[in-house]
Amino acid sequence: QVQLVESGGGLVQAGGSLRLSCAASGRTFTSYALGWFRQAPGKERTIVAAISWSGGNTYYVASVKGRFTISRDNAKNTAYLHVNSLKPEDTAVYYCAARRTYYSAGSYYTGIDDYNYWGQGTQVTVSS
Repeated sequence: QVQLVESGGGLVQAGGSLRLSCAASGRTFTSYALGWFRQAPGKERTIVAAISWSGGNTYYVASVKGRFTISRDNAKNTAYLHVNSLKPEDTAVYYCAARRTYYSAGSYYTGIDDYNYWGQGTQVTVSS
């Protein structure tokens, strides 16, 4: 089992940047595909970005392409989401999620039900 803890959220003006971190403990980070999701008030939780456990393949939802970058450092058991050119509509709680992938080093996952482990979330608020 793996435990996930997000950090790095905060209040930022439109156009600003943040680096969100997801620290894992409990088991080795390797062999876990990761995803970042977000949930705005009154809305469903949706995928933002995903990365394979090898780090070689990534996915971004269209609304964040070119602005957000997902990465991971397996040696540090940490994943990151660099969020740039922030917009007020990016305001949400951002969650990190993990899924054990035994044989698919290059696979990423985009569905909420694809993931077994979740962090508690970190709030990102973008002011206009």
